[in-house]
Amino acid sequence: MTNLERKIAQGRGDMPADLVLRGGTVFDVVTGAMIAGDVAICADTIVGIGADYDGDTIIDVNGLILVPGFIDTHLHIESSLVTPFEFDRCVAPRGITTAICDPHEIANVIGLPGIRYFQEASEHTLMDIRVQLSSCVPSTHMETAGATLRASDLTRVMAHPSGIGLAEFMNYPGLIHRDPGCLAKLSLFEGGHIDGHCPQLSGMDLNAYIAAGIRTEHEATTAEEALEKLRKGMRVLIREGSVSKDLDALAPILTEATSSYLCLCTDDRNPLDIGEHGHLDYMIRRLIALGASPLAVYRAASLSAAEAFGLKDRGQIAPGKRADIVALDSLEACHAQMVFCAGQRLTDAAFAARKILPPVGRRSVLAPTVTPDDFRARANRAETDVIGILEGKIITEHLHENVPVEEGDKRPDPARDLIRISVIERHGKNGNIANGFVKGFGLKSGAIASTVCHDHHNIAVVGTNYDDMTLAANRMGDIEGGFVVACDGEILAELPLPVAGLMSLEPFETVRDRLTDLRRAARALGVTLEEPFLQLAFLALPVIPALKITDRGMVDVSKFEII
Repeated sequence: MTNLERKIAQGRGDMPADLVLRGGTVFDVVTGAMIAGDVAICADTIVGIGADYDGDTIIDVNGLILVPGFIDTHLHIESSLVTPFEFDRCVAPRGITTAICDPHEIANVIGLPGIRYFQEASEHTLMDIRVQLSSCVPSTHMETAGATLRASDLTRVMAHPSGIGLAEFMNYPGLIHRDPGCLAKLSLFEGGHIDGHCPQLSGMDLNAYIAAGIRTEHEATTAEEALEKLRKGMRVLIREGSVSKDLDALAPILTEATSSYLCLCTDDRNPLDIGEHGHLDYMIRRLIALGASPLAVYRAASLSAAEAFGLKDRGQIAPGKRADIVALDSLEACHAQMVFCAGQRLTDAAFAARKILPPVGRRSVLAPTVTPDDFRARANRAETDVIGILEGKIITEHLHENVPVEEGDKRPDPARDLIRISVIERHGKNGNIANGFVKGFGLKSGAIASTVCHDHHNIAVVGTNYDDMTLAANRMGDIEGGFVVACDGEILAELPLPVAGLMSLEPFETVRDRLTDLRRAARALGVTLEEPFLQLAFLALPVIPALKITDRGMVDVSKFEII
């Protein structure tokens, strides 16, 4: 009997289903109905609901509500600080059965081998990892990355079955001004899915951006911005990451009328926040608590996401759909009691049986050894451009402060919360070092350094004194990248991230515990930010307004030029 014949026979009840979930209630994300009856599954496909079925295997889900598996519509797995395999083990048991990722973090360090690593990993994870092809490596011409990917390079990795389309197109100035390199990548995916990234873009510039074929976008931070994008045909992805927290601002626009064009995503979320609060499950709980209807929320988390990215085989518990199912205690609490990915129940044994790939991107920190003198901000006038942190956002303010020049140097002033921020090129390309000022950390002493530094992933370091900054930055070569907190000549806490300076080789539980230690050490130095490490990382991303810093200098993003 063919697989097709088996599906038809099992759906009709002419033969026992491979798997039956008995005793639960299906929540239909199309009509909002609660459907009693068994769910019958043949291999990886749902073949029947709302009836009584016999099965070779029967699982009791009595008293539970069955909803479609959740789809994270945009994320960088590297920002979870663990490999795709540990990410799988970390979030799939919470109900996330599909993750649409952009591996541009690792691609900015090692290029195509990083994308291929994620593609091959997707063949062995239990959750379905979909690997979009990174559009902006590097994100702009104003930074030094470890690799450059052109349209011709992307053609070499386009055939993999995990692909959906072109990942977030961040260089929106290049697009709207018709840069040839940008147009070549867009043309390569013309007619397919192209994901967007255009913070605060509006009016005719937004029209032009969408006209290029951009279908989805996750950078809206206000209801007004999101509504303009919706009205112009974009699907808006509501984001709640470890730094970018836009859920509360966008929750009012999520209604049953708009939910077909709204999705959920995390973008960048680390294991500590996942452990303390959750992943998409947290977003679902929070949105319902803020007053959104469960139908709108669960539709956005599943069916709307599937439709937005052309995944017609999932998003609803219905015959013919992929058997991605989450069994919940209640819609409001959203605590997964069981999770099935393509008909396979997620258990410790199932995770242990996966093939694990060897890591890539080892020994990628090739930065120069720095000295305290490298962090001097040489100047001859007091007026100073300062990056102003807005907690919970990756956009920043462009502040202007007077910082006195002493012996040719503008020194950090912790009393005014004006601390040094520096970026050190670490790919072995040119050894650039750029220095500036940032306000908003609350740092009173010591230094914090990171090789998670979007998107070029050079070394970013902030500090109140040059000796501790030197210690923290130079430590990166010893641990192959990661996070470091230093004070008074000592390393207080660190997290090695030897996979391209981005991901740990440890279990996610270990990474979560080390992040707790790092946060504690940072707060002991006066840091007031909830998530200082990823907040630091985004201060170096020159496609997010208003003022950022790369290894080439301070960047006025509004003017798209180095100051």
